[in-house]
Order: sequence, then structure tokens, then C-alpha cells
Amino acid sequence: MSEKPLCAVARDEAGIVVVTMQDEAGSNALGAALVAELTARLAEIGADRQAKVCVLCGLPGVFCSGGDKKMLLDLAQGRTAAADIMVSRAVLEVPVPTIAAMEGHAVGGGLTLGLCCDLVLLARQSSYGCNFMNLGFTPGMGTIRLLELAVGPFVAAEMMYAGQFFRGSQLEGRSGVNYVLPREKVAWKARQLAQRIAEKPRHALELLKRALSTPKRQAFEEARTTESLMHEICFARPETAQLIEENYDEPLPASRPYRKME
Repeated sequence: MSEKPLCAVARDEAGIVVVTMQDEAGSNALGAALVAELTARLAEIGADRQAKVCVLCGLPGVFCSGGDKKMLLDLAQGRTAAADIMVSRAVLEVPVPTIAAMEGHAVGGGLTLGLCCDLVLLARQSSYGCNFMNLGFTPGMGTIRLLELAVGPFVAAEMMYAGQFFRGSQLEGRSGVNYVLPREKVAWKARQLAQRIAEKPRHALELLKRALSTPKRQAFEEARTTESLMHEICFARPETAQLIEENYDEPLPASRPYRKME
């Protein structure tokens, strides 16, 4: 029997493609295997001329829990360069509209991954936050600009400086995301939006996506340059690896929230 893929892909005749990150054992942490598989699936969608819209989903309890411990330690110990982790760019470069159905918790780079999408839906009961500084290093994956675009500079600053998590209900009316809904309605609303988008011709969707996504892609590239410089300094310090070892919460079952979110 073949192993269960970390990313499941479902297509329909209307051109809706749903990509579901489903690494239950790792609570959808961004390890090398999940990053590679997700990047490959997104590239396939871009090349699929029948695809008109992509919905990115996670587990019901956890959308994505950010970088896994091994990846973070590899960064801190110089075995991997932060600039090599380009899954954010893979989402941004999908040529058709993308929808993040973030019904579960999203942490650090996992939150940024969702914010790379064109439309973003959060759940009132779930928690969203940036824990980079809790682990001793500055944000990455384009977070410093993409988070500002999503929730405004002041809320973004609190989330980044303090490692602060917010329930979706706390962000309702304070952010620029599309919807903050009860958890059980997030997937339904994402599907409804996807159906409306899929009614449009692919060539027109591509043209509009290219135009509307330009500011976000430019913000990402600007952020990556600044983040790379900060990472060089942070990861060169020996205490960074120690802080990751001490403060990283091992992945919990996807049905449970993270301790620091409670």
C-alpha cells in the first residue's frame, strides 16, 4: 500500500482545484517533505490549463504550524539557507486565483503561507500568530510585509514583536482578510467563492491575477531581501539554536490547539 500523500489534490470539471495539506502526524508543520510536495502540486496546477481557481486547505484543527523543528535547527546551524525555502513564492506564482481556507490554527510561516493567497478566510475559533521571535529569530517567508497587508501595521507589529496570537474573532473587523467565519463555514464559503470564480474564462483570470497580485509579489520580494539580512545575523548567533530547542513546541495531534494558543 502506498503512503498517504502529504498534500491531497481534488479537481472538478468546473476547474476548481482543492489542495489539502494533510500531515496529521506532523500537524502540517513545514518540513522538507511537505514543502517539496506542496511546491510540486502548486506547479502542476499552474501548468494545468483546465484549472481556474485553487483552494488551499489544511487539517480541521491546524491549517499549518509553520517550520518544523528540524528545518528551524537546520537554518540556525547553517545546513539550510532561509533564502532556499521558497514555498511562499510558489503560492504567489500560481497563475490563477488562490483561496486560503484557514479553518484551523496557523502559526508563523504557516500563517504567512495562507496570506500569500489572493483571498483569505479565517475561523473565529482558531488562533493565528507569529512565533518567530519566541524562538529567537526574526520573521521570514515574507512575513514582515505580507502580515502588514493582511492585518494592518499596528496589529502586525504586535503579532511579530510579542509573538502574539489572536483568535479569528479578535481580528474580525480589524483586518483586511475577506471573511472571519465560524469554523464550520470556512470550507463552505471558500467553495462558494471558488465556484463563482470558476465561471470566468481562464485567460481573463490569469490577466487579472497578474495585475492584482503585483503589489503583493513586490512586497514579498522586498520583505525577503530585508528578512535575509536579519536572518544572517540571527542565525549566526549560537543562542538561536538553543532558543529553538527550548521553546519549540513539538507538534500536537491536529485535533488539539497548541499550548501557546490557549
